Amino acid sequence: MGRISLPDLHISLPFLMRQKLSVGIDIGSHSIKVCQLEPASDGYRLAGLGSAILPSGAVEDGVLQEPEIVAETLKKLVTNLKIKGRKVAISVSGYSVIVKKINLAVMGDEELASHIEAEAEQYIPFDIDDVYLDYADLKTNAEDEDRTDVMLVAAKRDMVEGYLDMLKAVGLRPVVVDVDAFALENAYGANFGGGKEIVALVDIGASKMNINIVSRGTSILVRDVVLGSRLITEQIQSHFDITFDEAEAIKIGLQDAGERKKDIEDICVTVCTQWVTEVKRALDFYYSNYPDEKIDKMVLSGGGAKVKGVAQLFSEETGLRTEIFNPFARAEANPARIDPDYMKFMGPEMALAAGLATREVAF
Repeated sequence: MGRISLPDLHISLPFLMRQKLSVGIDIGSHSIKVCQLEPASDGYRLAGLGSAILPSGAVEDGVLQEPEIVAETLKKLVTNLKIKGRKVAISVSGYSVIVKKINLAVMGDEELASHIEAEAEQYIPFDIDDVYLDYADLKTNAEDEDRTDVMLVAAKRDMVEGYLDMLKAVGLRPVVVDVDAFALENAYGANFGGGKEIVALVDIGASKMNINIVSRGTSILVRDVVLGSRLITEQIQSHFDITFDEAEAIKIGLQDAGERKKDIEDICVTVCTQWVTEVKRALDFYYSNYPDEKIDKMVLSGGGAKVKGVAQLFSEETGLRTEIFNPFARAEANPARIDPDYMKFMGPEMALAAGLATREVAF
């Protein structure tokens, strides 16, 4: 096996301002989101953003099932948005991706690389020849301590290469393959910096929920949960015997619920309570390891964050101050080109794409 730190897979650590930025592309199970940022004097200039719905089953558990359909959808979206630049960043998640924090003796850079290369197989459940590996020394040790935490990432080669081939077929040049949790961390860091806060970042997508607890700019707990906002749509569809598209329109407020409002509210509360339960499990695990490190707040993003009242529910159930993430808090935009209302509406579900759009183009 050659060197494990490959140009195709990078871990995002604390954010640094860059001059040349990738186009961020978030390919989920429900839709593709694209975001392009440009450096500005006090943050960013939003050059383009938009999304396109994918057919059901085109992407499942982070794996491309219908790459030709995804490619065609992405190509149309990039063309319609008039995106400049071909160098792009994407992120991956799901069963094909393992993010694991391990505790090792303090080593120099070369010794650590050799150790990970030789011992990585004991930390991941995949055949070592079938994955891309990357790692980062979190440097959590104090001066008098001889052990440190290392974040290890493994992503199955066939899954990653499926994305790379698809992007190249569209005429795009992938320069970064990130992990969803770290793209979310980068988006938050780009707007609010690392600081001294301990923040629980929760991204609620269509089919999964990503939980990332970030302490002073460094991820210390990452967890994926197979629950998302599609469950609300499916339950509305089943309860009222309507089409999926009708249920989706009702869920996001594009269609009046009418007399069904109370039943829909009950469905939303039931599903959102499941989300809260999973987040509370992650919080309990965190506090079992860091009992004296209090989390300052929770930040929600993803399409699920747009469900009415969800932030209040999380706050009441966890006792944490909870807010909806605006990944464009430090971004300016030309209102003649990008509708401010659309920018605000899309904000929560553009978090991953925005985080990817902050990544530098290094080559």
